[in-house]
Amino acid sequence: MKRFIIKFNMILVALLVIPTLAGHAHVKWFTETEPVRAPIEEIISPLFISLAILTAVILAILPQLVPKTMNIDLLKKVEKKLATFRPFTFPIIKYGAALAIIIQVFTGGLFAPELLAPSDLLAVFPWVAIVLLVIPNKYASKGAGIILFILFGLTTWEYGIFHMLDYAFYLAVIFVLLFHGTKLHDWSFPFLYLATGLSLCWVAVEKFVYPTMATDVIMNHGVPTFGFAPETFVILSAYIEFVVGYLLVVGILNRLLALVLTLIFVSTTMLFGMTEIIGHLMIHIILVTFIIEGVSFYRPPIDMHHTPFEKIVFIFLNFLFVLATILLIYYRFA
Repeated sequence: MKRFIIKFNMILVALLVIPTLAGHAHVKWFTETEPVRAPIEEIISPLFISLAILTAVILAILPQLVPKTMNIDLLKKVEKKLATFRPFTFPIIKYGAALAIIIQVFTGGLFAPELLAPSDLLAVFPWVAIVLLVIPNKYASKGAGIILFILFGLTTWEYGIFHMLDYAFYLAVIFVLLFHGTKLHDWSFPFLYLATGLSLCWVAVEKFVYPTMATDVIMNHGVPTFGFAPETFVILSAYIEFVVGYLLVVGILNRLLALVLTLIFVSTTMLFGMTEIIGHLMIHIILVTFIIEGVSFYRPPIDMHHTPFEKIVFIFLNFLFVLATILLIYYRFA
């Protein structure tokens, strides 16, 4: 049984890595192609529907197999070792945010490469936040959180809320900074999992709605498609990325997914260069904390159901509902 579980995990990792070498890049960073919204009847194609049902079935089975992996001695040792690093997760986020922001400011952006840094008097705000972040004091951290929240609000006002949903994980980082050491501290990682997962889902749907942009990136950057037509590869990439985000939200394979995502981001750096590093640095930092924390004290939605049948039904129907909801919201408003 243990051999089967190990092989299953290896296959799962391979399925995540192979189709997503292009899946985790924000396509808008790497193409000058005008975004052309595909007709809804082309998006919801037979391939799309078939993959949705197949994915829902596979995800429904996962909760029955994943708990058994923790009976493997090696994984128990890794779990115990990683747990010793949990006191460092807040400093990692705090100083990692300072590093991410200072690199973005030096390159003329804020929060992401396509979001221009503020000018005039507001230009000093990111620097004040950076200084406060490097000060080892809880009040300095809260001050940095307030400034970043103001900057995120101003950026949202300029670029729109649906554009900024790509970077919702920054709101969770701000939450961590503001409420560390308070009664709301225990909500920090649940919010971080939720915001990061939803960001990945939102970015994935972009590839469904604007497939020509992703196809252009594949063609012009020599992205390997492993024998698939570029259009099919885009759909596969989008699905896998959406699944990764969904699994983070529902609390399945958090540590494994964080590790796999980190490796994927490193691999895409070889294709897309510095823009990829700058744009995804904050997510890299968040994923490091996910590797350390696992599920931690986060009670994921899947744990609200007790019997295997309830979990299977919940995952199957919930995945289809979340996919349809986010797709339709993105198609209508983004």
